Amino acid sequence: MSAIRVQGLTKSFTMKHKQAGFMGSVKGLFNPTVSEKVAVKPIDFTVEQGEVLAFLGPNGAGKSTTIKMLTGILHPSAGEAAVLGFCPWTERHKLAFHIGSVFGQKSQLWYHLPPLDTFELMGRIYEVGLHDFKKRRDDLIECFELGPYLHTAVRKLSLGERMRCEIAAALLHRPQIVFLDEPTIGLDVVVKHKIRELIREMNKEEGTTLFLTSHDAGDIEQLCKRAIVINHGQIILDDTVSNMKRDFLTYKTIKLKLAEAPEQFHVQGVEIVKQKGSGLRLSVDTAQTTIEAVLAYIVNNHRLVDVTIEDPPMEEIITHIYARTGQEEARSDAASSHA
Repeated sequence: MSAIRVQGLTKSFTMKHKQAGFMGSVKGLFNPTVSEKVAVKPIDFTVEQGEVLAFLGPNGAGKSTTIKMLTGILHPSAGEAAVLGFCPWTERHKLAFHIGSVFGQKSQLWYHLPPLDTFELMGRIYEVGLHDFKKRRDDLIECFELGPYLHTAVRKLSLGERMRCEIAAALLHRPQIVFLDEPTIGLDVVVKHKIRELIREMNKEEGTTLFLTSHDAGDIEQLCKRAIVINHGQIILDDTVSNMKRDFLTYKTIKLKLAEAPEQFHVQGVEIVKQKGSGLRLSVDTAQTTIEAVLAYIVNNHRLVDVTIEDPPMEEIITHIYARTGQEEARSDAASSHA
């Protein structure tokens, strides 16, 4: 059984528009002007148990609305969804015992109380037996290294410390699926690395299914093998992260260290991005030439000391996806208007 199965899921909102002026406001009370906004168009996808999925999209694309439907917070306008076999919006109470959620910008910890008090409360809410709760709590405290600040009020914790506690709290009842919304937002590099390690360990050791939304390319690249991209309420891409890299950027970066500074360096499809003495940083357009051809030119014409070939950063890949799909939508709209 799939962890998540979605078929034709759709969500529309009715928007009221306020008319200008005092009389317009009065008229709006009795005869409001309304319009329909489609936040999520019919979407279909499945997530297998134990999978780590990145659910990507720009602000306003429909990510949060989709998550709210999958967790039962919102009822859809049409379509079906099954999360661990439950219908989220009609069996929300039952489903809650099997899922967890972490929202980077919205805390589930009690602001003026220490994390330990929230853990006790969460254990009771999810009806975890006392013996199981104590063992699970102690295991999470050790795994997430929470000991030094268990008795400190949440308001006094750093963002990184709070986020560790947030994830631990979401795992107390051993959920089968965890929804992670921007889990590393605002964290420094060291803390991000630690949080990602903990998330990977959680998935590996317990087989937890992870549904991740993030604007941080590092989260996607280091945690996920598959990504779904949503824009304007519809899925525009569903593929592996490695295929995204291959298909949506046609260039790579080559860093060179030559024995001496080159007098000339002319290869079709290659741009010198940076040069400092005998060190060069090249951008290679693989639609025009191959990495092998560039390396052959270098070896035949220069004395090579060191070479490094790099993939472009994930941020650029995501930007290219949005740009390309945006151009395709614009062409489609233009064709429709001329038809």
